[in-house]
Amino acid sequence: MPQAGGARPEERLEKAVRAAEQALIEYEIAVETFRVEVENFSRLHHQKLGPMYARLDELDALIAEAVAARSGDPEDRRKAEEARARVLPIPGVDELFHGWMDGDGLPPEAAAMLTDQSVRPPQRVRPSDEARKLYRELVRKAHPDLAQDDQERERRDAFIARVNTAYGRGDEALLRELHEEWDAGPVPDERRPTPGEELYARLEWLAQRKELLSVVARELEESAIGAMLKLAPDDPDRLLDEIAEQLLAQVAEREAELERLQAA
Repeated sequence: MPQAGGARPEERLEKAVRAAEQALIEYEIAVETFRVEVENFSRLHHQKLGPMYARLDELDALIAEAVAARSGDPEDRRKAEEARARVLPIPGVDELFHGWMDGDGLPPEAAAMLTDQSVRPPQRVRPSDEARKLYRELVRKAHPDLAQDDQERERRDAFIARVNTAYGRGDEALLRELHEEWDAGPVPDERRPTPGEELYARLEWLAQRKELLSVVARELEESAIGAMLKLAPDDPDRLLDEIAEQLLAQVAEREAELERLQAA
């Protein structure tokens, strides 16, 4: 007979499982949100700053070649060859840049930045606050871990894949449509009572899943882009602007140095 005023061990265990499931879902949402932010910031970083990094590499090669031409030293020539090798075209690079390299190999953005012309703004694909809200609600409702059988899990897996795609694109309208689609779809059955052994196994699986997600989150945070994003999580564009200013200053210094070498 259950103790008066106390829940059965299975009831307490079931509450623990449900709490662990919700905690895991929230954690997955946080990790996925950060992954999307890192991916988008990486795209913006490459598009906005890549041309300036390329210009710096080119200037370094020109400076090294000018030094080697003046000195005739074999070591200087070796350094010049290494510097030039760093700016040689890489097979398939035009595909990486999606065709925005011009005929001279200098991206239009780089030419614009270095001549004070207007620059095409990088595409911004950061989900809005409303998109984030819709995404969180959808994941809480349709997460595969809430399925009670394999068929339901498959349905949820397919649906969440569509939700993740829409969220990654910042497509608020599509997220609203998915919200309506889920609400109009089949309602999952009430949670069936489960034996204590299955509940313990469930808790163990949830813990393992949390550990795997922790590894993913740690890798994102420790990546170069992730570390940069954490410096200005609320305004990453400002951080890009600051880095761009620093790079432009370095470009100006290199160009002045090259001009001095060529004039001597």
